[in-house]
Amino acid sequence: MSLIRLHKISRRYKMGGEIVHALREVSLDIQRGDYVAIMGPSGSGKSTLMNLIGCLDTPTSGEYELNGNRVSEMNDNQLAEIRNREIGFIFQTFNLLPRSDALRNVELPLVYAGIASHERRQIAMEALASVGLADRVHHKPNELSGGQRQRVAVARALVNKPALLLADEPTGNLDSKTGAEIMALFDQLSLHGNTIIVVTHEEDIARQSRRIIRIRDGLIATDEKVR
Repeated sequence: MSLIRLHKISRRYKMGGEIVHALREVSLDIQRGDYVAIMGPSGSGKSTLMNLIGCLDTPTSGEYELNGNRVSEMNDNQLAEIRNREIGFIFQTFNLLPRSDALRNVELPLVYAGIASHERRQIAMEALASVGLADRVHHKPNELSGGQRQRVAVARALVNKPALLLADEPTGNLDSKTGAEIMALFDQLSLHGNTIIVVTHEEDIARQSRRIIRIRDGLIATDEKVR
């Protein structure tokens, strides 16, 4: 069974007196363990697709199933629950709490999940060790480099053992060397069986995935295996 199944997904918005067709009957399957890049120019529907896959938005029509759950029929509370349980988000801007150390930042999803404090600490320590930050657990974001901050964000995304890692321009705020290190980390995570979707406008970043989906005018223009 596919981890992600989109069937004839459309998303329409009202802007002023006009209807904007952001996505037009898009159908897509992503298997467990896939490593996929989604690309497209500004206004192509790429961000709308990411928001729908990430359960941050709902389709106007069509069906979306994530890990066997019929997401397209859920209300806001159900969507929030499935986001916390099934999806680890990694953002360009890191989205870390500035006054909290790395350990506390990584623990946060476990707080929402109701995990006891001693168990939270252990799981968060293991997640930080898995991204090479075992010696930085008590450093705050302003004491970390950009690459280390993104590693904290990756550890936070992994800590609930989600079905899907969804990364939005994850190297956008990093220099090319640090960006390459983060992409090498994604490669490792993929080899360990994590399902990863990277949304990017950079061809060299997309080429490090195993499948590239290009969006244009609200449609899938191409869907190619790259390695």
